Amino acid sequence: MNRINTNKQAGKLAIFLFFTFLSLTTIAQNKDKKITIQNKNISLKEAFAQIETQTGYSIAYEQSNLNIEKKHSLSFKNVTIDKAMAQLLKETGYVYKIKGYHIIIFLQDNKQKTTSNDTQKLTQTIRGIVVDSKTNTPIEYASVCIIEDPSRGGSTDGRGNFRINNVPVGRYNIQASFMGYRPSIISEVSVTSSKEVFVEIPMDENVQDLAEVLVKPEIKKDRTVNPMAITGGRMISIEEASRFANGFDDPARLSSAFAGVAGDVGTNAVAIRGNAPQFTQWRLEGIEIPNPTHFADLSGLGGGFLSALSTQVIGNSDFYNGAFPAEYSNALSGVFDMHLRNGNNQKYEHAFQVGLMGIDLASEGPINKKRGSSYLVNYRFSTTSLASGNDINLKYQDLAFKLNFPTRKAGTFSIWGLGLIDRNKADVLERSKWETMGDRSSGYNKLDKLAGGLAHKYVLDENTYIRSSLSATYSKDRSLADLHTDDAIINVADIQNSRWNLVFNSYLNKKFSPRHTNRTGITITELKYDLDYKVSPYLGLNKPMEQISKGSGESTVLSAYSSSVINLSNNLTTSLGVTGQYFTLNKNWSIEPRVALKWKINPAHSLAAAYGLHSRRERLDYYFVEQIINGKKESNRYLDFSKAHHFGFTYDWNINQSLHLKIEPYYQYLFHIPVEENSSFSIINYEEFYLDRILTNTGIAKNYGIDITLEQYMKNGFYYMITASLFKSKYRGGDRIWRNTRLDKSFLVNLLAGKEWMVGRLKQNVLSVNGRLFFQGGGRYTPVDEEKSQEEKDIVFDESKAYTKRFNPSINGDVSISFRINKKRVSHEFSLKILNVGMRTGMHFYQYNERTSVVEEKDGAGLIPNISYKIYF
Repeated sequence: MNRINTNKQAGKLAIFLFFTFLSLTTIAQNKDKKITIQNKNISLKEAFAQIETQTGYSIAYEQSNLNIEKKHSLSFKNVTIDKAMAQLLKETGYVYKIKGYHIIIFLQDNKQKTTSNDTQKLTQTIRGIVVDSKTNTPIEYASVCIIEDPSRGGSTDGRGNFRINNVPVGRYNIQASFMGYRPSIISEVSVTSSKEVFVEIPMDENVQDLAEVLVKPEIKKDRTVNPMAITGGRMISIEEASRFANGFDDPARLSSAFAGVAGDVGTNAVAIRGNAPQFTQWRLEGIEIPNPTHFADLSGLGGGFLSALSTQVIGNSDFYNGAFPAEYSNALSGVFDMHLRNGNNQKYEHAFQVGLMGIDLASEGPINKKRGSSYLVNYRFSTTSLASGNDINLKYQDLAFKLNFPTRKAGTFSIWGLGLIDRNKADVLERSKWETMGDRSSGYNKLDKLAGGLAHKYVLDENTYIRSSLSATYSKDRSLADLHTDDAIINVADIQNSRWNLVFNSYLNKKFSPRHTNRTGITITELKYDLDYKVSPYLGLNKPMEQISKGSGESTVLSAYSSSVINLSNNLTTSLGVTGQYFTLNKNWSIEPRVALKWKINPAHSLAAAYGLHSRRERLDYYFVEQIINGKKESNRYLDFSKAHHFGFTYDWNINQSLHLKIEPYYQYLFHIPVEENSSFSIINYEEFYLDRILTNTGIAKNYGIDITLEQYMKNGFYYMITASLFKSKYRGGDRIWRNTRLDKSFLVNLLAGKEWMVGRLKQNVLSVNGRLFFQGGGRYTPVDEEKSQEEKDIVFDESKAYTKRFNPSINGDVSISFRINKKRVSHEFSLKILNVGMRTGMHFYQYNERTSVVEEKDGAGLIPNISYKIYF
């Protein structure tokens, strides 16, 4: 039997060798075939067709760059392929390569080109990789060029990498093209003297045979990094977070300039289409993480002071405000899907910044140049007392890093981490200055957060890869508050909350054909927690603390999803998906369908529609609230997921290559919302740091409106974005009465604009002036119950009249001015950024004056400045 098997294997090997030899022989014979073309008026397209007929080779080229209709006078007689192709491509800037039975034509590599002007001007290198948008597979021999100077460019190598040397400092658009793919443009690439530019260019494969179809390149500035999203999202450019007036180097603040997103003047909290800020999810490197904001939730749930995700380490990321793809669960309103970029694997680069907000140190470079491994690290610590000009005493630090290790056969490994430390101490005033409860209070807040993990990406074949990660997150809150009286110090708040999450995440990405790509994945999250909340129920009366929430233990969240993007044609795309999650703490589960359809009517116009069912768990401490009601012990342990139906529609009009109009009507119906029985209370409006109520999932709400965006991409150094939103947000609490929500502002208007000038003798320094003006309707608030406030000597609101009052509309502005000096191997940047320039917020808050026994109204928020100096080297 072994001999028979051996003979069979030998036979198979012989057949394989025979056909391999036959194939190689055929290719060699084809290459030796002679070509004859004698025509005094023939186009390149016609000449290519004749070569294909005479040799049996196919010729691949990108029509959008190569003038194939130009007429030539050709006279070939029995010449080789090499001689014929050399003559045809002479003086076109293109070259060719024979691969198998294919002749691939691509732009000649001009990376060594140096003009006479370049010897005087400061230059830098643009390098990067061109990849298939669905699989991240490198595209070899793709043409890459700078649109403003097409002679600067080249082609990608066998690993999809390209390099363009000696590019003068400035701002450029980079185009990639390859036969069988739609040309792609990466816009507004900033080139400085001190730092290499790395660009990843994704390209969409064409569904139809484009032998006779000309596809023009498009700028898709708002396309998401995640290829599974066809609508409802937008890419967050980290360069914009640094440049836009409202960005303040913070992705959350940047998003407040987008249509349908209302920012908060005092924090970086964002309310998406009338939803509460805490309904938004933060993700980093593919997993959900705690809000990565310094002093998060202390001044309102979902917001904080400043993002811990420095623009030094964040790569281009995604922001979703509608019916997002199936892989995103546990979010009702939106998702920030953030990514850490890889460090430079060819040269070492560093940055140092000092300013009113703190000191920032960053470094990146190769670990092993031959293997392409790299590191990236950033550390910041605060000096915010300089910016605040008072005794706020905020102290924070954060550290972020990423190590990247590509291997030849085992895939790519990466190790990443993010940590932040926050400290805030408030001291009691002198007794002679006591007027309000805040004057005679002291407190301390300590917040620590960590997130990190090991990720692995393995390419199974050119159309399939699997990405897996094992990660952990940690969050610890410790808050103490005391009230001082003439003869005692009373402890009125003692909060401890520690949470560990161990997360395993894995998904398989498979491109079955140019028409169909699927991503299927699972996430297992093990929760470990220890929490203890004690708060005084009557602060103004100096009452002692009571236990409101306490619990410890372990729970698990299981989630899985499958999502497909199907190109029905080049102009019609659909996305279908389903996701589900199960929470072992109370055995609740949810199955959620997602669907979207996009129709590209023509190159300028497109329509899209999307639907999604979304759900969200509550904060862990909410589940452990217990109270005795009518002699019976009640708790929130079995609260179900809050849920929402999202319906979104989008009309896109590319008025020209740099001017874009988007109109997005939407409707959202929320249900299973936690509310308090026989009360106007709903979790939708809640913004306090702790919860002391027993809730049921009987609340509902609805948000509907229209968002409009007109955006001029940067052209000749100038850009602008105008956004407008009209919307309505209503809810029904436990008393079954429909009311306006706290964030029902009715309208939002933003005008964002900026201009860059190249200045200096050689026009290589950059002056940038950016501004933002925003006008929005006033939020809703509940009137004060004067009588009860007098009884409790504290502010008590009249919940029977919840959100019947409205703040005045607010008009405000942000300003950013920067000046970059480019020198050889080093750049200096001076900047001034100011938030809330007008300080007309329309908002106010109430406090009880214990000295006069009067409820007082005070204006809220104020100006936030930052002056900084940064050096890149």
